[in-house]
Amino acid sequence: MSAPVYKSFEQSLSEFENIAADVAPISTEELGARIAKLQALMREGDVKAVYLDTSTSLTYFTGMTLGASERLHGAIIPSSGAPVYISPAFEEPKTVTLVRIRGAIATWEEHEDPALLVAELICDLDAAGRTLAFDPATPFAFSAPIATHIGSRLAVISAKALIAACRQIKSATEIAIIQKAMTASLRVHKAVWEGLYEGMSTTEITDFIAAAHARLGMRHVFAAAQFGEATAYPHGVPYAQTLKRNDMVLIDLGGQIHRYNSDITRTYIFGTPTERQRELWDLEKKAHRAGFEAAQIGSACEDVDAAARNVLTQAGYGPDYQVPGLPHRTGHGLGMDLHEDPYIVRGNRTLLQPGMVFSDEPMLCVYGECGVRLEDIIYMSETGPVFFTEPAHSIERPFG
Repeated sequence: MSAPVYKSFEQSLSEFENIAADVAPISTEELGARIAKLQALMREGDVKAVYLDTSTSLTYFTGMTLGASERLHGAIIPSSGAPVYISPAFEEPKTVTLVRIRGAIATWEEHEDPALLVAELICDLDAAGRTLAFDPATPFAFSAPIATHIGSRLAVISAKALIAACRQIKSATEIAIIQKAMTASLRVHKAVWEGLYEGMSTTEITDFIAAAHARLGMRHVFAAAQFGEATAYPHGVPYAQTLKRNDMVLIDLGGQIHRYNSDITRTYIFGTPTERQRELWDLEKKAHRAGFEAAQIGSACEDVDAAARNVLTQAGYGPDYQVPGLPHRTGHGLGMDLHEDPYIVRGNRTLLQPGMVFSDEPMLCVYGECGVRLEDIIYMSETGPVFFTEPAHSIERPFG
């Protein structure tokens, strides 16, 4: 078997071109359809209004992206009618430029109580419903005083279920954006593999990944590099490492296009694997495949977790979350958040539907030795599961 053709990171960067510019963003028409779906669910649940804070859900439904701060800034979605945007008065000119779905802008001055403003606006809405639902990303410092001002006029609940019912079913446009991001990030993965050399540091790798995502026109989100024993720990170790011959290498990375994430992990050998390393890698590959095959339309999310976990348990690992074995869930939803619904975990009886997007990553951890995580993202087509990216081929040749 031939060795990889090693390149310098500088050479790899010079070959990258901006690919994000060719990807169409979410249209205003699609934003409107999202709000209409949310409002239909609100009316079914007797919800008068949903409050969206400066979260990805605000962006998902309105197209407006705001940075979190100590000042209340967000939107009210009524069960019928146009959104009402909430803005500090001095931020109104900027807020106006961010509005894509038409709606009134209500402002508050620095000495005023914005929570009282939101509460009164919601209670005065000409919209049906007896409940206020909060975006679960709303800070307690905002939700608590709003709820206090609401008092007994409306019941107060979390909007998590309402929001998840919309966001966990991706449209064709969303799938296309995620596909582009995943394809680009897989290219970065391959460039890392091609650029490895003995003595390089984990920091050098993560710096390259950030630069590569930027060169591709993506927003860099995260990068993790782990060598040797550190590959056994799902979130790595808090210090830099230096690559040695025959180390296991784990690279996990993600970037964004139009706020939609990629997320891919590859584990492989730098050198020649031992029989033990090959055995662990092949077992992880088998568990990864079992999760994919269990992801069928109408199956429960927990069935995917069980299928992958059972492969490891039958091989003598675990059981349950015990290590050596799989100490965490098998997967998580992916979209505008890196981790979102649906979660692939025991107890989640949510049925898989076309449009759902989630990771398949049943990591095999052997503390003190090494670990293997192969992570690919699945989307559910009308007929079953599809990987956005080609899974890893082997411990020596992960990219074929």
